[in-house]
Amino acid sequence: MSTISGLYNFRDTGGMPVRGGGTSRPHALFRSEALSALDAEGLQDLQDSPVRVVIDLRTETERQMAPDRLPTGRAFSTVDLSIMQGATSDLIAGVAGAPGSTPTTEQITAAMSRLPELGDLYVDMLRGGADSFVRIARLIGASAGEEAPNAVLLHCTAGKDRTGVATALMLEAVGVERDAVIVDYAQSEKNLAGPWSDAMIGMIESYGIPVTPKLRTLATGTPASAIEQALAWTDAAGGAHEYLLSGGLSRAELDDLRRALIA
Repeated sequence: MSTISGLYNFRDTGGMPVRGGGTSRPHALFRSEALSALDAEGLQDLQDSPVRVVIDLRTETERQMAPDRLPTGRAFSTVDLSIMQGATSDLIAGVAGAPGSTPTTEQITAAMSRLPELGDLYVDMLRGGADSFVRIARLIGASAGEEAPNAVLLHCTAGKDRTGVATALMLEAVGVERDAVIVDYAQSEKNLAGPWSDAMIGMIESYGIPVTPKLRTLATGTPASAIEQALAWTDAAGGAHEYLLSGGLSRAELDDLRRALIA
């Protein structure tokens, strides 16, 4: 399954080359944007998919603004696992100011100057999110060997930042070739181009916020350099697998993750 109706950024992470031979397992780990826009066809697509576990990386505020839609024809296991860094809505709110307020041009300019570069945002995410990433690894690893449907779907709002870092980390940890990891990450910008990105930029402009190149990248972009910076940071810590181990993942759990994700 390569598409789900109503989603722009849904995809399977299977079929990627692994260092030393082999490929990542198809129908084991999927990624997407939020499931709030699923239409009737999309709900049926998801019901017919291999997905059983849905991990929502959004904040509670994001979930309340756009609740996921899930099929009712069979059971899904849902896990709310908020990763605070990477929520575009929070970044925009920091520029727009408190609800009902009208920030001055000087205040907007000052807030814009404090926006992080995307790669720096990812490094901060890794620095503060080890517990969450370890839990993701455990949930994926626990699916290994279970009867279908047993796949895991990771998502945030756009499916590009929190989902992008988490997916890259899981794939790197089990030995997927880095070039393939980067290509998968960068695909989100292409998937989101058009109606989704236009709506996001329109929402930002509705607050009176100027859409600078930095802000456009934060909101809609996935430049390879951003995930390369994040993975370079894990390299300095011994690699993605060592990052997860230092965060509390056991070696047996890392083996489970490999079994789940490597064909």
